[in-house]
Amino acid sequence: MTAEAPPLGLYVHWPYCARICPYCDFNVYRARGRGGEAQDLAGALLSDLAAQAALTGPRRLVSIFFGGGTPSLAPPELVADIIARARSLWRADADLEISLEANPTDAEARRFADFAAAGVNRLSLGVQSFDDAALAFLGRDHDAAAARRALALAADLFPRLSLDLIYARPDQSRAAWAAELGEALASGAEHISPYQLTIEPGTAFARALARGRLVPPDEDHAAALFDDTQDILQAAGFEAYEVSNHARGEAARARHNLVYWQGWDYAGIGPGAHGRLTLGGVRHALEGLARPADYIARVGESGAGFAAVEPLDPVAKAEERVLSGLRIDAGLAYSEVTVLGLSPQDERVMGLVELGMLADDPQRLRATRAGRLLLDEVTRRLLL
Repeated sequence: MTAEAPPLGLYVHWPYCARICPYCDFNVYRARGRGGEAQDLAGALLSDLAAQAALTGPRRLVSIFFGGGTPSLAPPELVADIIARARSLWRADADLEISLEANPTDAEARRFADFAAAGVNRLSLGVQSFDDAALAFLGRDHDAAAARRALALAADLFPRLSLDLIYARPDQSRAAWAAELGEALASGAEHISPYQLTIEPGTAFARALARGRLVPPDEDHAAALFDDTQDILQAAGFEAYEVSNHARGEAARARHNLVYWQGWDYAGIGPGAHGRLTLGGVRHALEGLARPADYIARVGESGAGFAAVEPLDPVAKAEERVLSGLRIDAGLAYSEVTVLGLSPQDERVMGLVELGMLADDPQRLRATRAGRLLLDEVTRRLLL
């Protein structure tokens, strides 16, 4: 009997934003003046989807995630078409998770009902903060009142609701952050993703930092905010199943994100979208051309929008498993990374266990709470 092909997630990248946030380093573009290009992109996405399904062959589809950019700016009818096409190309789970990222502006909230009708059953809302001054600092197009209105509407329309928050902002106090978490908990969302503000190279915030106009909190204060986040959410019944993701029980966990962190296959369509597919028994890294116009042209030429299709050798595959698997509470089995020489008896592992960064677990490589806070350092030491 042949083994069943690995299950599959689908990521769809909509690259356009009304405004580029100063902390964002994603592959995004201002939507203004790109109406014609966006129409062409809609057709390209559907063509790329079919081309990648031909590559993968029959698979069990467990999740679809519309990310960006701002996919809540995409036409709801396109979202519906992609969902229907994906269901026809692969064998969809009966409880297929279909997530869409959205901003809580009033204009976008007016489209929520259309996205629910299109088949989206999980909304990920980029609230980021409930403080107006913080939202202005973060370059957001909404205020706290709009966020509250969008949350209430989303809770009525979608069976599952997640919200994103950004903390460790300049001059943010622990009391103020605790109050924001309290409001997030009161919203009724089943999933909360609190992200520490990071200053990424090439962003507006990176330029402000270089000029001395932005001063992030020191490491001790950021660590205290991290600990407060874990304590407050845990006390409210949320499990920290990943470094920056907390769910009210196992059923509320983001299935699509677990596809990434568990090392499952996923197809990525759209400009700059990444994918990982097992083709001919070998795991491949795939990436779409970044610029929308280039991506559209490549799809027109070859059916798919790939800039690169690269087979991963056993070492590269195992290193990816460490980087992704350590992010979740379950970690990863040592048997998945024997090619790296990692085992409970390995000096690198034993040293990190002694420091309290890794769990003392003979079967699985797992980061502790302290290890998650310093995950970059933990993975650096393991992959020396």
